[in-house]
Amino acid sequence: MRNNILQNVVIGITMIAGVSLSACDSANQSVGDVAADSTEQSTEKEPLASRSAADADLDGATVGQGTPVNYDLSTWSKDSVETLTIQDFDKIKATFGKVMSTDENSLDYASNPATKYRFMDTDAPYLDLIDSTKYLEVGWYFANPTDTEKEKELSRAHAKKAYKLARQLMGDDGGKVLADMLNGQIIKNKTIGGQKIELAKCEFYSCMLVLNKSEAEAAVVEPDAKSK
Repeated sequence: MRNNILQNVVIGITMIAGVSLSACDSANQSVGDVAADSTEQSTEKEPLASRSAADADLDGATVGQGTPVNYDLSTWSKDSVETLTIQDFDKIKATFGKVMSTDENSLDYASNPATKYRFMDTDAPYLDLIDSTKYLEVGWYFANPTDTEKEKELSRAHAKKAYKLARQLMGDDGGKVLADMLNGQIIKNKTIGGQKIELAKCEFYSCMLVLNKSEAEAAVVEPDAKSK
């Protein structure tokens, strides 16, 4: 009888120990699984972070690492130019070269009906002249530091022509306007050299110089009226 009691006690203790060991093993296994899962998640997230960094580069985070476009304004300012008024439209067009295409159903700066003259092929960095009853707008592709050398060269050539026109219409002060544009300044509603500038800016791959034709006409006509 006594032996049976001792045997039962031993069996009970053995079973309790086994359950405890099983619980410990389960707990250790759970901890190991969690650690493994964490390791897998970290491993999975690592390439994602790398891809995000690469995407950020593609989105323009490294734009500043390219070579800035150089505009030789000091040389351009020495070139002689013919003085023009904003009504000398044929001569203005000649400043930009050969018209490659014409769109008579275009719109001007203020969404008024206009005619757009394009001086580049469709797939090339654009150079446009937009003419309406009220505005004359010059627009061209503004290259950024990471563009190709060819794109930079064409953008520089466009800027040189716009610089020339600004001097033709507004004198040397017009050249300063272009210099300010290329340096990131925005000019609005300002009269320079007898010409009203509605808007002048270069940003987001685009430069635009919008001239108010009616204001220029008033400046031209007014002296004649006084002389009478």
